[in-house]
Amino acid sequence: MTDTWPDIAPAAGTPACGPPSFAPERGWWVTRHADVRAALTDPAFRVPAVESGPPGTLAWLRASVSRFSSPRRHAERRSIVVAALDALDPDELRQEAARLTGAVLDRAGDRLDVMRELARSVPSRVLAGRLGLADPAAAGTAVAVVAAAYHPGVDVALVRRADRAVATLLAEVPPAAPEVRANVIGLLVQACDATAGLIGAAAHHLLPLPGGDGAGAVRTAELLAEVLRLDPPVRATRRVTASAVRLGGRELPADSPVLLRFDAANRDPAVFAEPAAFRPGRPGAGLLTFGAGERGCPGDRHALALATGVLDVLRERCQRTRVPLCHEPHPTLAVATTLEVSVR
Repeated sequence: MTDTWPDIAPAAGTPACGPPSFAPERGWWVTRHADVRAALTDPAFRVPAVESGPPGTLAWLRASVSRFSSPRRHAERRSIVVAALDALDPDELRQEAARLTGAVLDRAGDRLDVMRELARSVPSRVLAGRLGLADPAAAGTAVAVVAAAYHPGVDVALVRRADRAVATLLAEVPPAAPEVRANVIGLLVQACDATAGLIGAAAHHLLPLPGGDGAGAVRTAELLAEVLRLDPPVRATRRVTASAVRLGGRELPADSPVLLRFDAANRDPAVFAEPAAFRPGRPGAGLLTFGAGERGCPGDRHALALATGVLDVLRERCQRTRVPLCHEPHPTLAVATTLEVSVR
């Protein structure tokens, strides 16, 4: 068993912790743990509004899900997601993710790209099946297309592809009111890249290189919690101030764009002793990657269960190769483009 863990260096672009800072080209950045938590739980900081569109389009989906809802609509839409998740057993999700991962490895040959073959497809397929979609495999493919265009500001061609994928998913979701169907699809889409990013980061940090010792007997769940802290797949989230507000000793005017940096806050030395050190099983519950307050992620246990199922099998059967790790371009997510492993 590995007793000494190497530090995990912060990803490129991760700022150091400090008071809220402002620059005209990017707005406000919030990096300290206490400030990020305060902003997540203060109604003066709101999720940026999105424009709607014709029913069945990507714009309609974004405007209908709890993730982008106004405070007036958020609670009722979130309750749809919570009800859907309450019907799912995380342990069953983990077991099914492990089974599908093993099946993929059985036919993979001696090399496999974790990101292309497992990280998105397995969690999406398991979740889609448990949520009752008619063809989980086809749904998983469509979910990845929607996820690529889900956040506003992407290329028009991606939006058009996503519009077609939303139509595909609507045909797969069990009959229900449009808002219910939209939030079931939103649940799948929001889990897609975040879970894939976690699996990629964990495989990169935890799988041994040829001749290495790996992570020994430490439980995957404990390892994932520390990966989430040090190398989170969701590095930041956006807010806008609804009114003038004071945060961390700074005065933020109304309508200010704010970026809450989870990656920096999770390394705040005021909260985490030796913040760069990889220490599975740290005491306390200071992790902010899943958010906090009324908009905190309702599916954290389910995402961890899906990732654990995939990683349990990878740890047993795979080694990481020495191919350098690169990430997809994204302002708030960190998802590896490829991650090659050798299969035993």
